[in-house]
Amino acid sequence: MLIHKALLMASADSVFKAIAHPTRRGIISLLATGTRSVKELTAEFEMSQPAVSQHLRELGDADLVSSRRVGRERRYNLTPRPLKYVMEWSDKYRTLIDPSGHAWNFVRLDDEQRKKRVGKRERHGH
Repeated sequence: MLIHKALLMASADSVFKAIAHPTRRGIISLLATGTRSVKELTAEFEMSQPAVSQHLRELGDADLVSSRRVGRERRYNLTPRPLKYVMEWSDKYRTLIDPSGHAWNFVRLDDEQRKKRVGKRERHGH
């Protein structure tokens, strides 16, 4: 049992290490929409193909990415199951943010919505 727990911790640590870098989070976002080649991924970032390949290797080590050969290129897929470690870890802190038990709702506000919110706060003395 202790060995199994140690393996789980190593897996969780590798996932957190993998998602710590903004480029790897960007790669995860792109792969969430479909498979890509390293050439397609490189076109999305201002870095060399070897640098993107290194990020893919880190994601692969955490089992977040898998690949398969299609003709002359390798296609990369997101394997999101290991992200459960992030969800499980962050869920422990949910009540610190939302003590009423409501589901988190992360919404990106556009500039107009942000201005309205700031205006409301200023009118109410916040």
